Amino acid sequence: MVQVTINNKKLLVDDDMTILEAARANNINIPNFCYMKDVHRFGSCRICVVEVEGARNLQASCMVKVRDGMVIHTNSERVKKARKMLYELILSDHPKNCLTCARNQSCELQKLGELIHAEDGRLEGERSKSEIDASSPSIIRDMSKCVLCRRCVTVCNEIQGVGVLNAQNRGFKTVIGPGADLPLNSVNCVMCGQCTVVCPVGALQEKDSLQAVWDALYDNGRHVVVQTAPAVRAALGEEFGYEPGTLVTGKMVTALRELGFDAVFDTNFAADLTIIEEGNELLDRLTKAMNGKPATLPMITSCSPGWIKYVEHTYPDELDHLSTCKSPHMMLGALAKSYYADKIGIDPRKIFVVSVMPCTAKKFEITRPEMVNNGCPNVDAVLTTRELARMIKEAGVDFRSLGDGEFDNPLGISTGAADIFGTTGGVMEAAIRTVYEIVTGRELPFENLHVKSIMGLDTVKTAELLIENPKDEYKFLDGVQLKVAVTSGLKGAKMLMDQVSANESPYHFIEVMGCPGGCISGGGQPRPTDDEIRKKRMDAIYREDENKQLRKSHENPFIIKLYEEFLVKPLGHKSHELLHTAYTRRGIFNELLQGRHR
Repeated sequence: MVQVTINNKKLLVDDDMTILEAARANNINIPNFCYMKDVHRFGSCRICVVEVEGARNLQASCMVKVRDGMVIHTNSERVKKARKMLYELILSDHPKNCLTCARNQSCELQKLGELIHAEDGRLEGERSKSEIDASSPSIIRDMSKCVLCRRCVTVCNEIQGVGVLNAQNRGFKTVIGPGADLPLNSVNCVMCGQCTVVCPVGALQEKDSLQAVWDALYDNGRHVVVQTAPAVRAALGEEFGYEPGTLVTGKMVTALRELGFDAVFDTNFAADLTIIEEGNELLDRLTKAMNGKPATLPMITSCSPGWIKYVEHTYPDELDHLSTCKSPHMMLGALAKSYYADKIGIDPRKIFVVSVMPCTAKKFEITRPEMVNNGCPNVDAVLTTRELARMIKEAGVDFRSLGDGEFDNPLGISTGAADIFGTTGGVMEAAIRTVYEIVTGRELPFENLHVKSIMGLDTVKTAELLIENPKDEYKFLDGVQLKVAVTSGLKGAKMLMDQVSANESPYHFIEVMGCPGGCISGGGQPRPTDDEIRKKRMDAIYREDENKQLRKSHENPFIIKLYEEFLVKPLGHKSHELLHTAYTRRGIFNELLQGRHR
């Protein structure tokens, strides 16, 4: 500990803290802009400057460590004048179309202006950049709004390890983007959208799909159905003033009905279905491997489209390790245009499927040619959680006053196992609950069915499960120590995939989610997202699970009925046709390689 004086207050603080951290720990607010706790510290904007006695120049408080005896002034006349000038310099190279910007009232630059009370228009001159990159189906880059904070660079390079976004050129000509001025869709961007979560302004945002959805709702010839992912219900409330981690499942369903959707389904139904298909796929691979037949292990989950695009680019020779299951919302879309269409007697071509997802990569996923059955795309439009909130507000729906609605059947009933798909470790735990019971005939012998070693926010988590006294048909698994691993964020995926590609992986089954923490912090979720908020959303997801009467996917009565009436059996012909997919070997430079994997 060291003693410092901040604004005439003598304080004992940790000697490893920056001035900004020390001030925050003692409830002293220093305006800042480019800094993000535990994510990004670069000092590019200088808004957080403070006066340190004995120092010739003002110091960037996010970069300078405290020292014993340091005397700091955060609000002196010199500091206030400098901060105001720095803000006005940023503003001089920024469009002032706030009223029409998607970030209006949720813009950090706007909020900073309220604190600093800068005068508009004192500094005017040439603008450095104006191009808009709309090539990606997921993300829009509007460089006229970029403030060069480099948050997105840190997230793309250091958190995700993809490295698509970097500072190009120098000085006034600096642009944040892919090298050689290439458009985003032509490089190995995985569309995860983590850049859109940390961008403080409107320079990076999801590609807006609202008009396409409104057009479908206004078309009397369309039967418009909507489905919602598990992570959405644990975060949507934040857009309406609720605390992070507040479950708003029922209100969300009612709001979707108010918007005019003809049916409101739950992606969780298809999450249960995914466990049946994926669990049987794992058992099939284990059976072959234990009996000396060719089988690719470890098997790796395929629910996260950002992760899938990453592995297609970075490890194109390892695609056989991926489960062939489509992601849950694509499964439900395929069922909506086949099973459900038959049920209600409507032409599948008249059904318009909207998915509300925590994810920007889902917008890319629905454009994949593999996601089409009988000439119909499985899903027609994807809205992020943020977009749904805008849609509800635009329609004049008072979200907080709504009562609780219920999802429609037959694609609206789910178990608790499906709910936990929304958080890292959830897919793995849901699969273990079912696979263990299929193999042994007994319930998973863990407290509250939770596999605690794969819960939480650690980068890589592992578990081992001993198979004892299995059913007769699985006797060959008796004594097998099933080894599993879970990671979220693509840096963790690289750690596990390096083992796989070197034939050194000790695991049978691996879960990968493209975003840190899983879907609860997807690229389309409300801002901000930090570890504290992740934990609250995660707790909400587990509460949703624990409050369900049915908590194992194979117990879902509507899933059982679906197989009896339509699919016949897991991994059967109909299932493969509708619920499974193939992958594309893209290569690290987005070059299409020869051959596809199924």
